[in-house]
Amino acid sequence: MYRLLKHLMLLLAVAGITLPVQAADIGPDVLARNVTNDVLRIVRQDKDIANGNGAKIHALVEQKILPIFDFKHMTQLAVAKHWPRATPEQQEKLTDEFKTMLVRTYSSSLASVSDYKIEFKPFRSAPGDTDVTVSTEVSKPGAPPIPIDYRLDKNSGGWKVFDVVVDNVSLVTVYRNSFNSEVRKGGIDGLIAALARRNQKP
Repeated sequence: MYRLLKHLMLLLAVAGITLPVQAADIGPDVLARNVTNDVLRIVRQDKDIANGNGAKIHALVEQKILPIFDFKHMTQLAVAKHWPRATPEQQEKLTDEFKTMLVRTYSSSLASVSDYKIEFKPFRSAPGDTDVTVSTEVSKPGAPPIPIDYRLDKNSGGWKVFDVVVDNVSLVTVYRNSFNSEVRKGGIDGLIAALARRNQKP
């Protein structure tokens, strides 16, 4: 399953999007298109990032990726029925560990995206929608294109990604299956410990 998640995060890195605070009222599709082009430009032009410079990659992720993701919402969806059973402290630890794991996986993939191209599909939404999908298609030479859908909702902080669907596979659902298994074995604390162990690995 780790290979699947690694593949999902590599493709996610290709289409990485962010939301500047001053642009909170811009449509999610416009933000995705503009900033994705910016991320790809940076990766292609910065030789240090292309060579795997960890500090620069992490800085790029912090600046361009983290602001748009609602990690608490993602964690809540991934933990699913077990979330209400967790104490506020456990929920905070779960969110922190899940965020760390996603950032680590994402960062390890970012240097490999320079050969990829992304195409944005026509965006459809109704006035007042607060839950939308931005659809894209990612491709690289010699490989078939892969659809990537971003699910976003709008709250006081603007548009936030709460799930990513890669080739009809939901990132949240993949983690939910893994998390359920860990909770069955060791409860909420067992899941927290499992995530912490994974995050300690090189």
